Amino acid sequence: MTVVEKKGGYEGVKACWIGDGNNMANSWIEAAMLLGFELTLACPSGYWPEKAILDKAVAANPKIRVLESVEEAAKGADVLNTDVWASMGQEEEAEARKKAFDGFQINERLLGLAKKDAIVLHCLPAHRGEEISDGAMEGPASAIWDQAENRLHIQKAVLEWLLAGNKTEGA
Repeated sequence: MTVVEKKGGYEGVKACWIGDGNNMANSWIEAAMLLGFELTLACPSGYWPEKAILDKAVAANPKIRVLESVEEAAKGADVLNTDVWASMGQEEEAEARKKAFDGFQINERLLGLAKKDAIVLHCLPAHRGEEISDGAMEGPASAIWDQAENRLHIQKAVLEWLLAGNKTEGA
């Protein structure tokens, strides 16, 4: 929703994911598969997305790829996106993950490789100074707070749909 709001749609959009090949990365892979936009994921070795999801998506959209270079992923991107390196339930892995993800941060240097009007997204909560710098999170490219607001609206719509008994009008 935030990409549509800020970029006018998905057509011609180059998105990049920087960090863990986690559930959020898998969601972006599935979105790229369904919507047809270009998606480059930069993930450290051993932290790539689920192979089954990736294989299915690449077969449907060859503009999806995974690599280990954050610079190559960010180059010319319209959207830069990330998530925490250690999610809930991975607290014991936090220190090892910090080492593995060293250099996989969205920051001003990386933004300099993206398009001038690129936006930055993060599903929150963020660990500032780890996966994202303060400058990227609070700077003019940040659409993180709009993304959080949009998520609220979507969740309210889902609740309304559920509470209404999933009835389709006219059915």
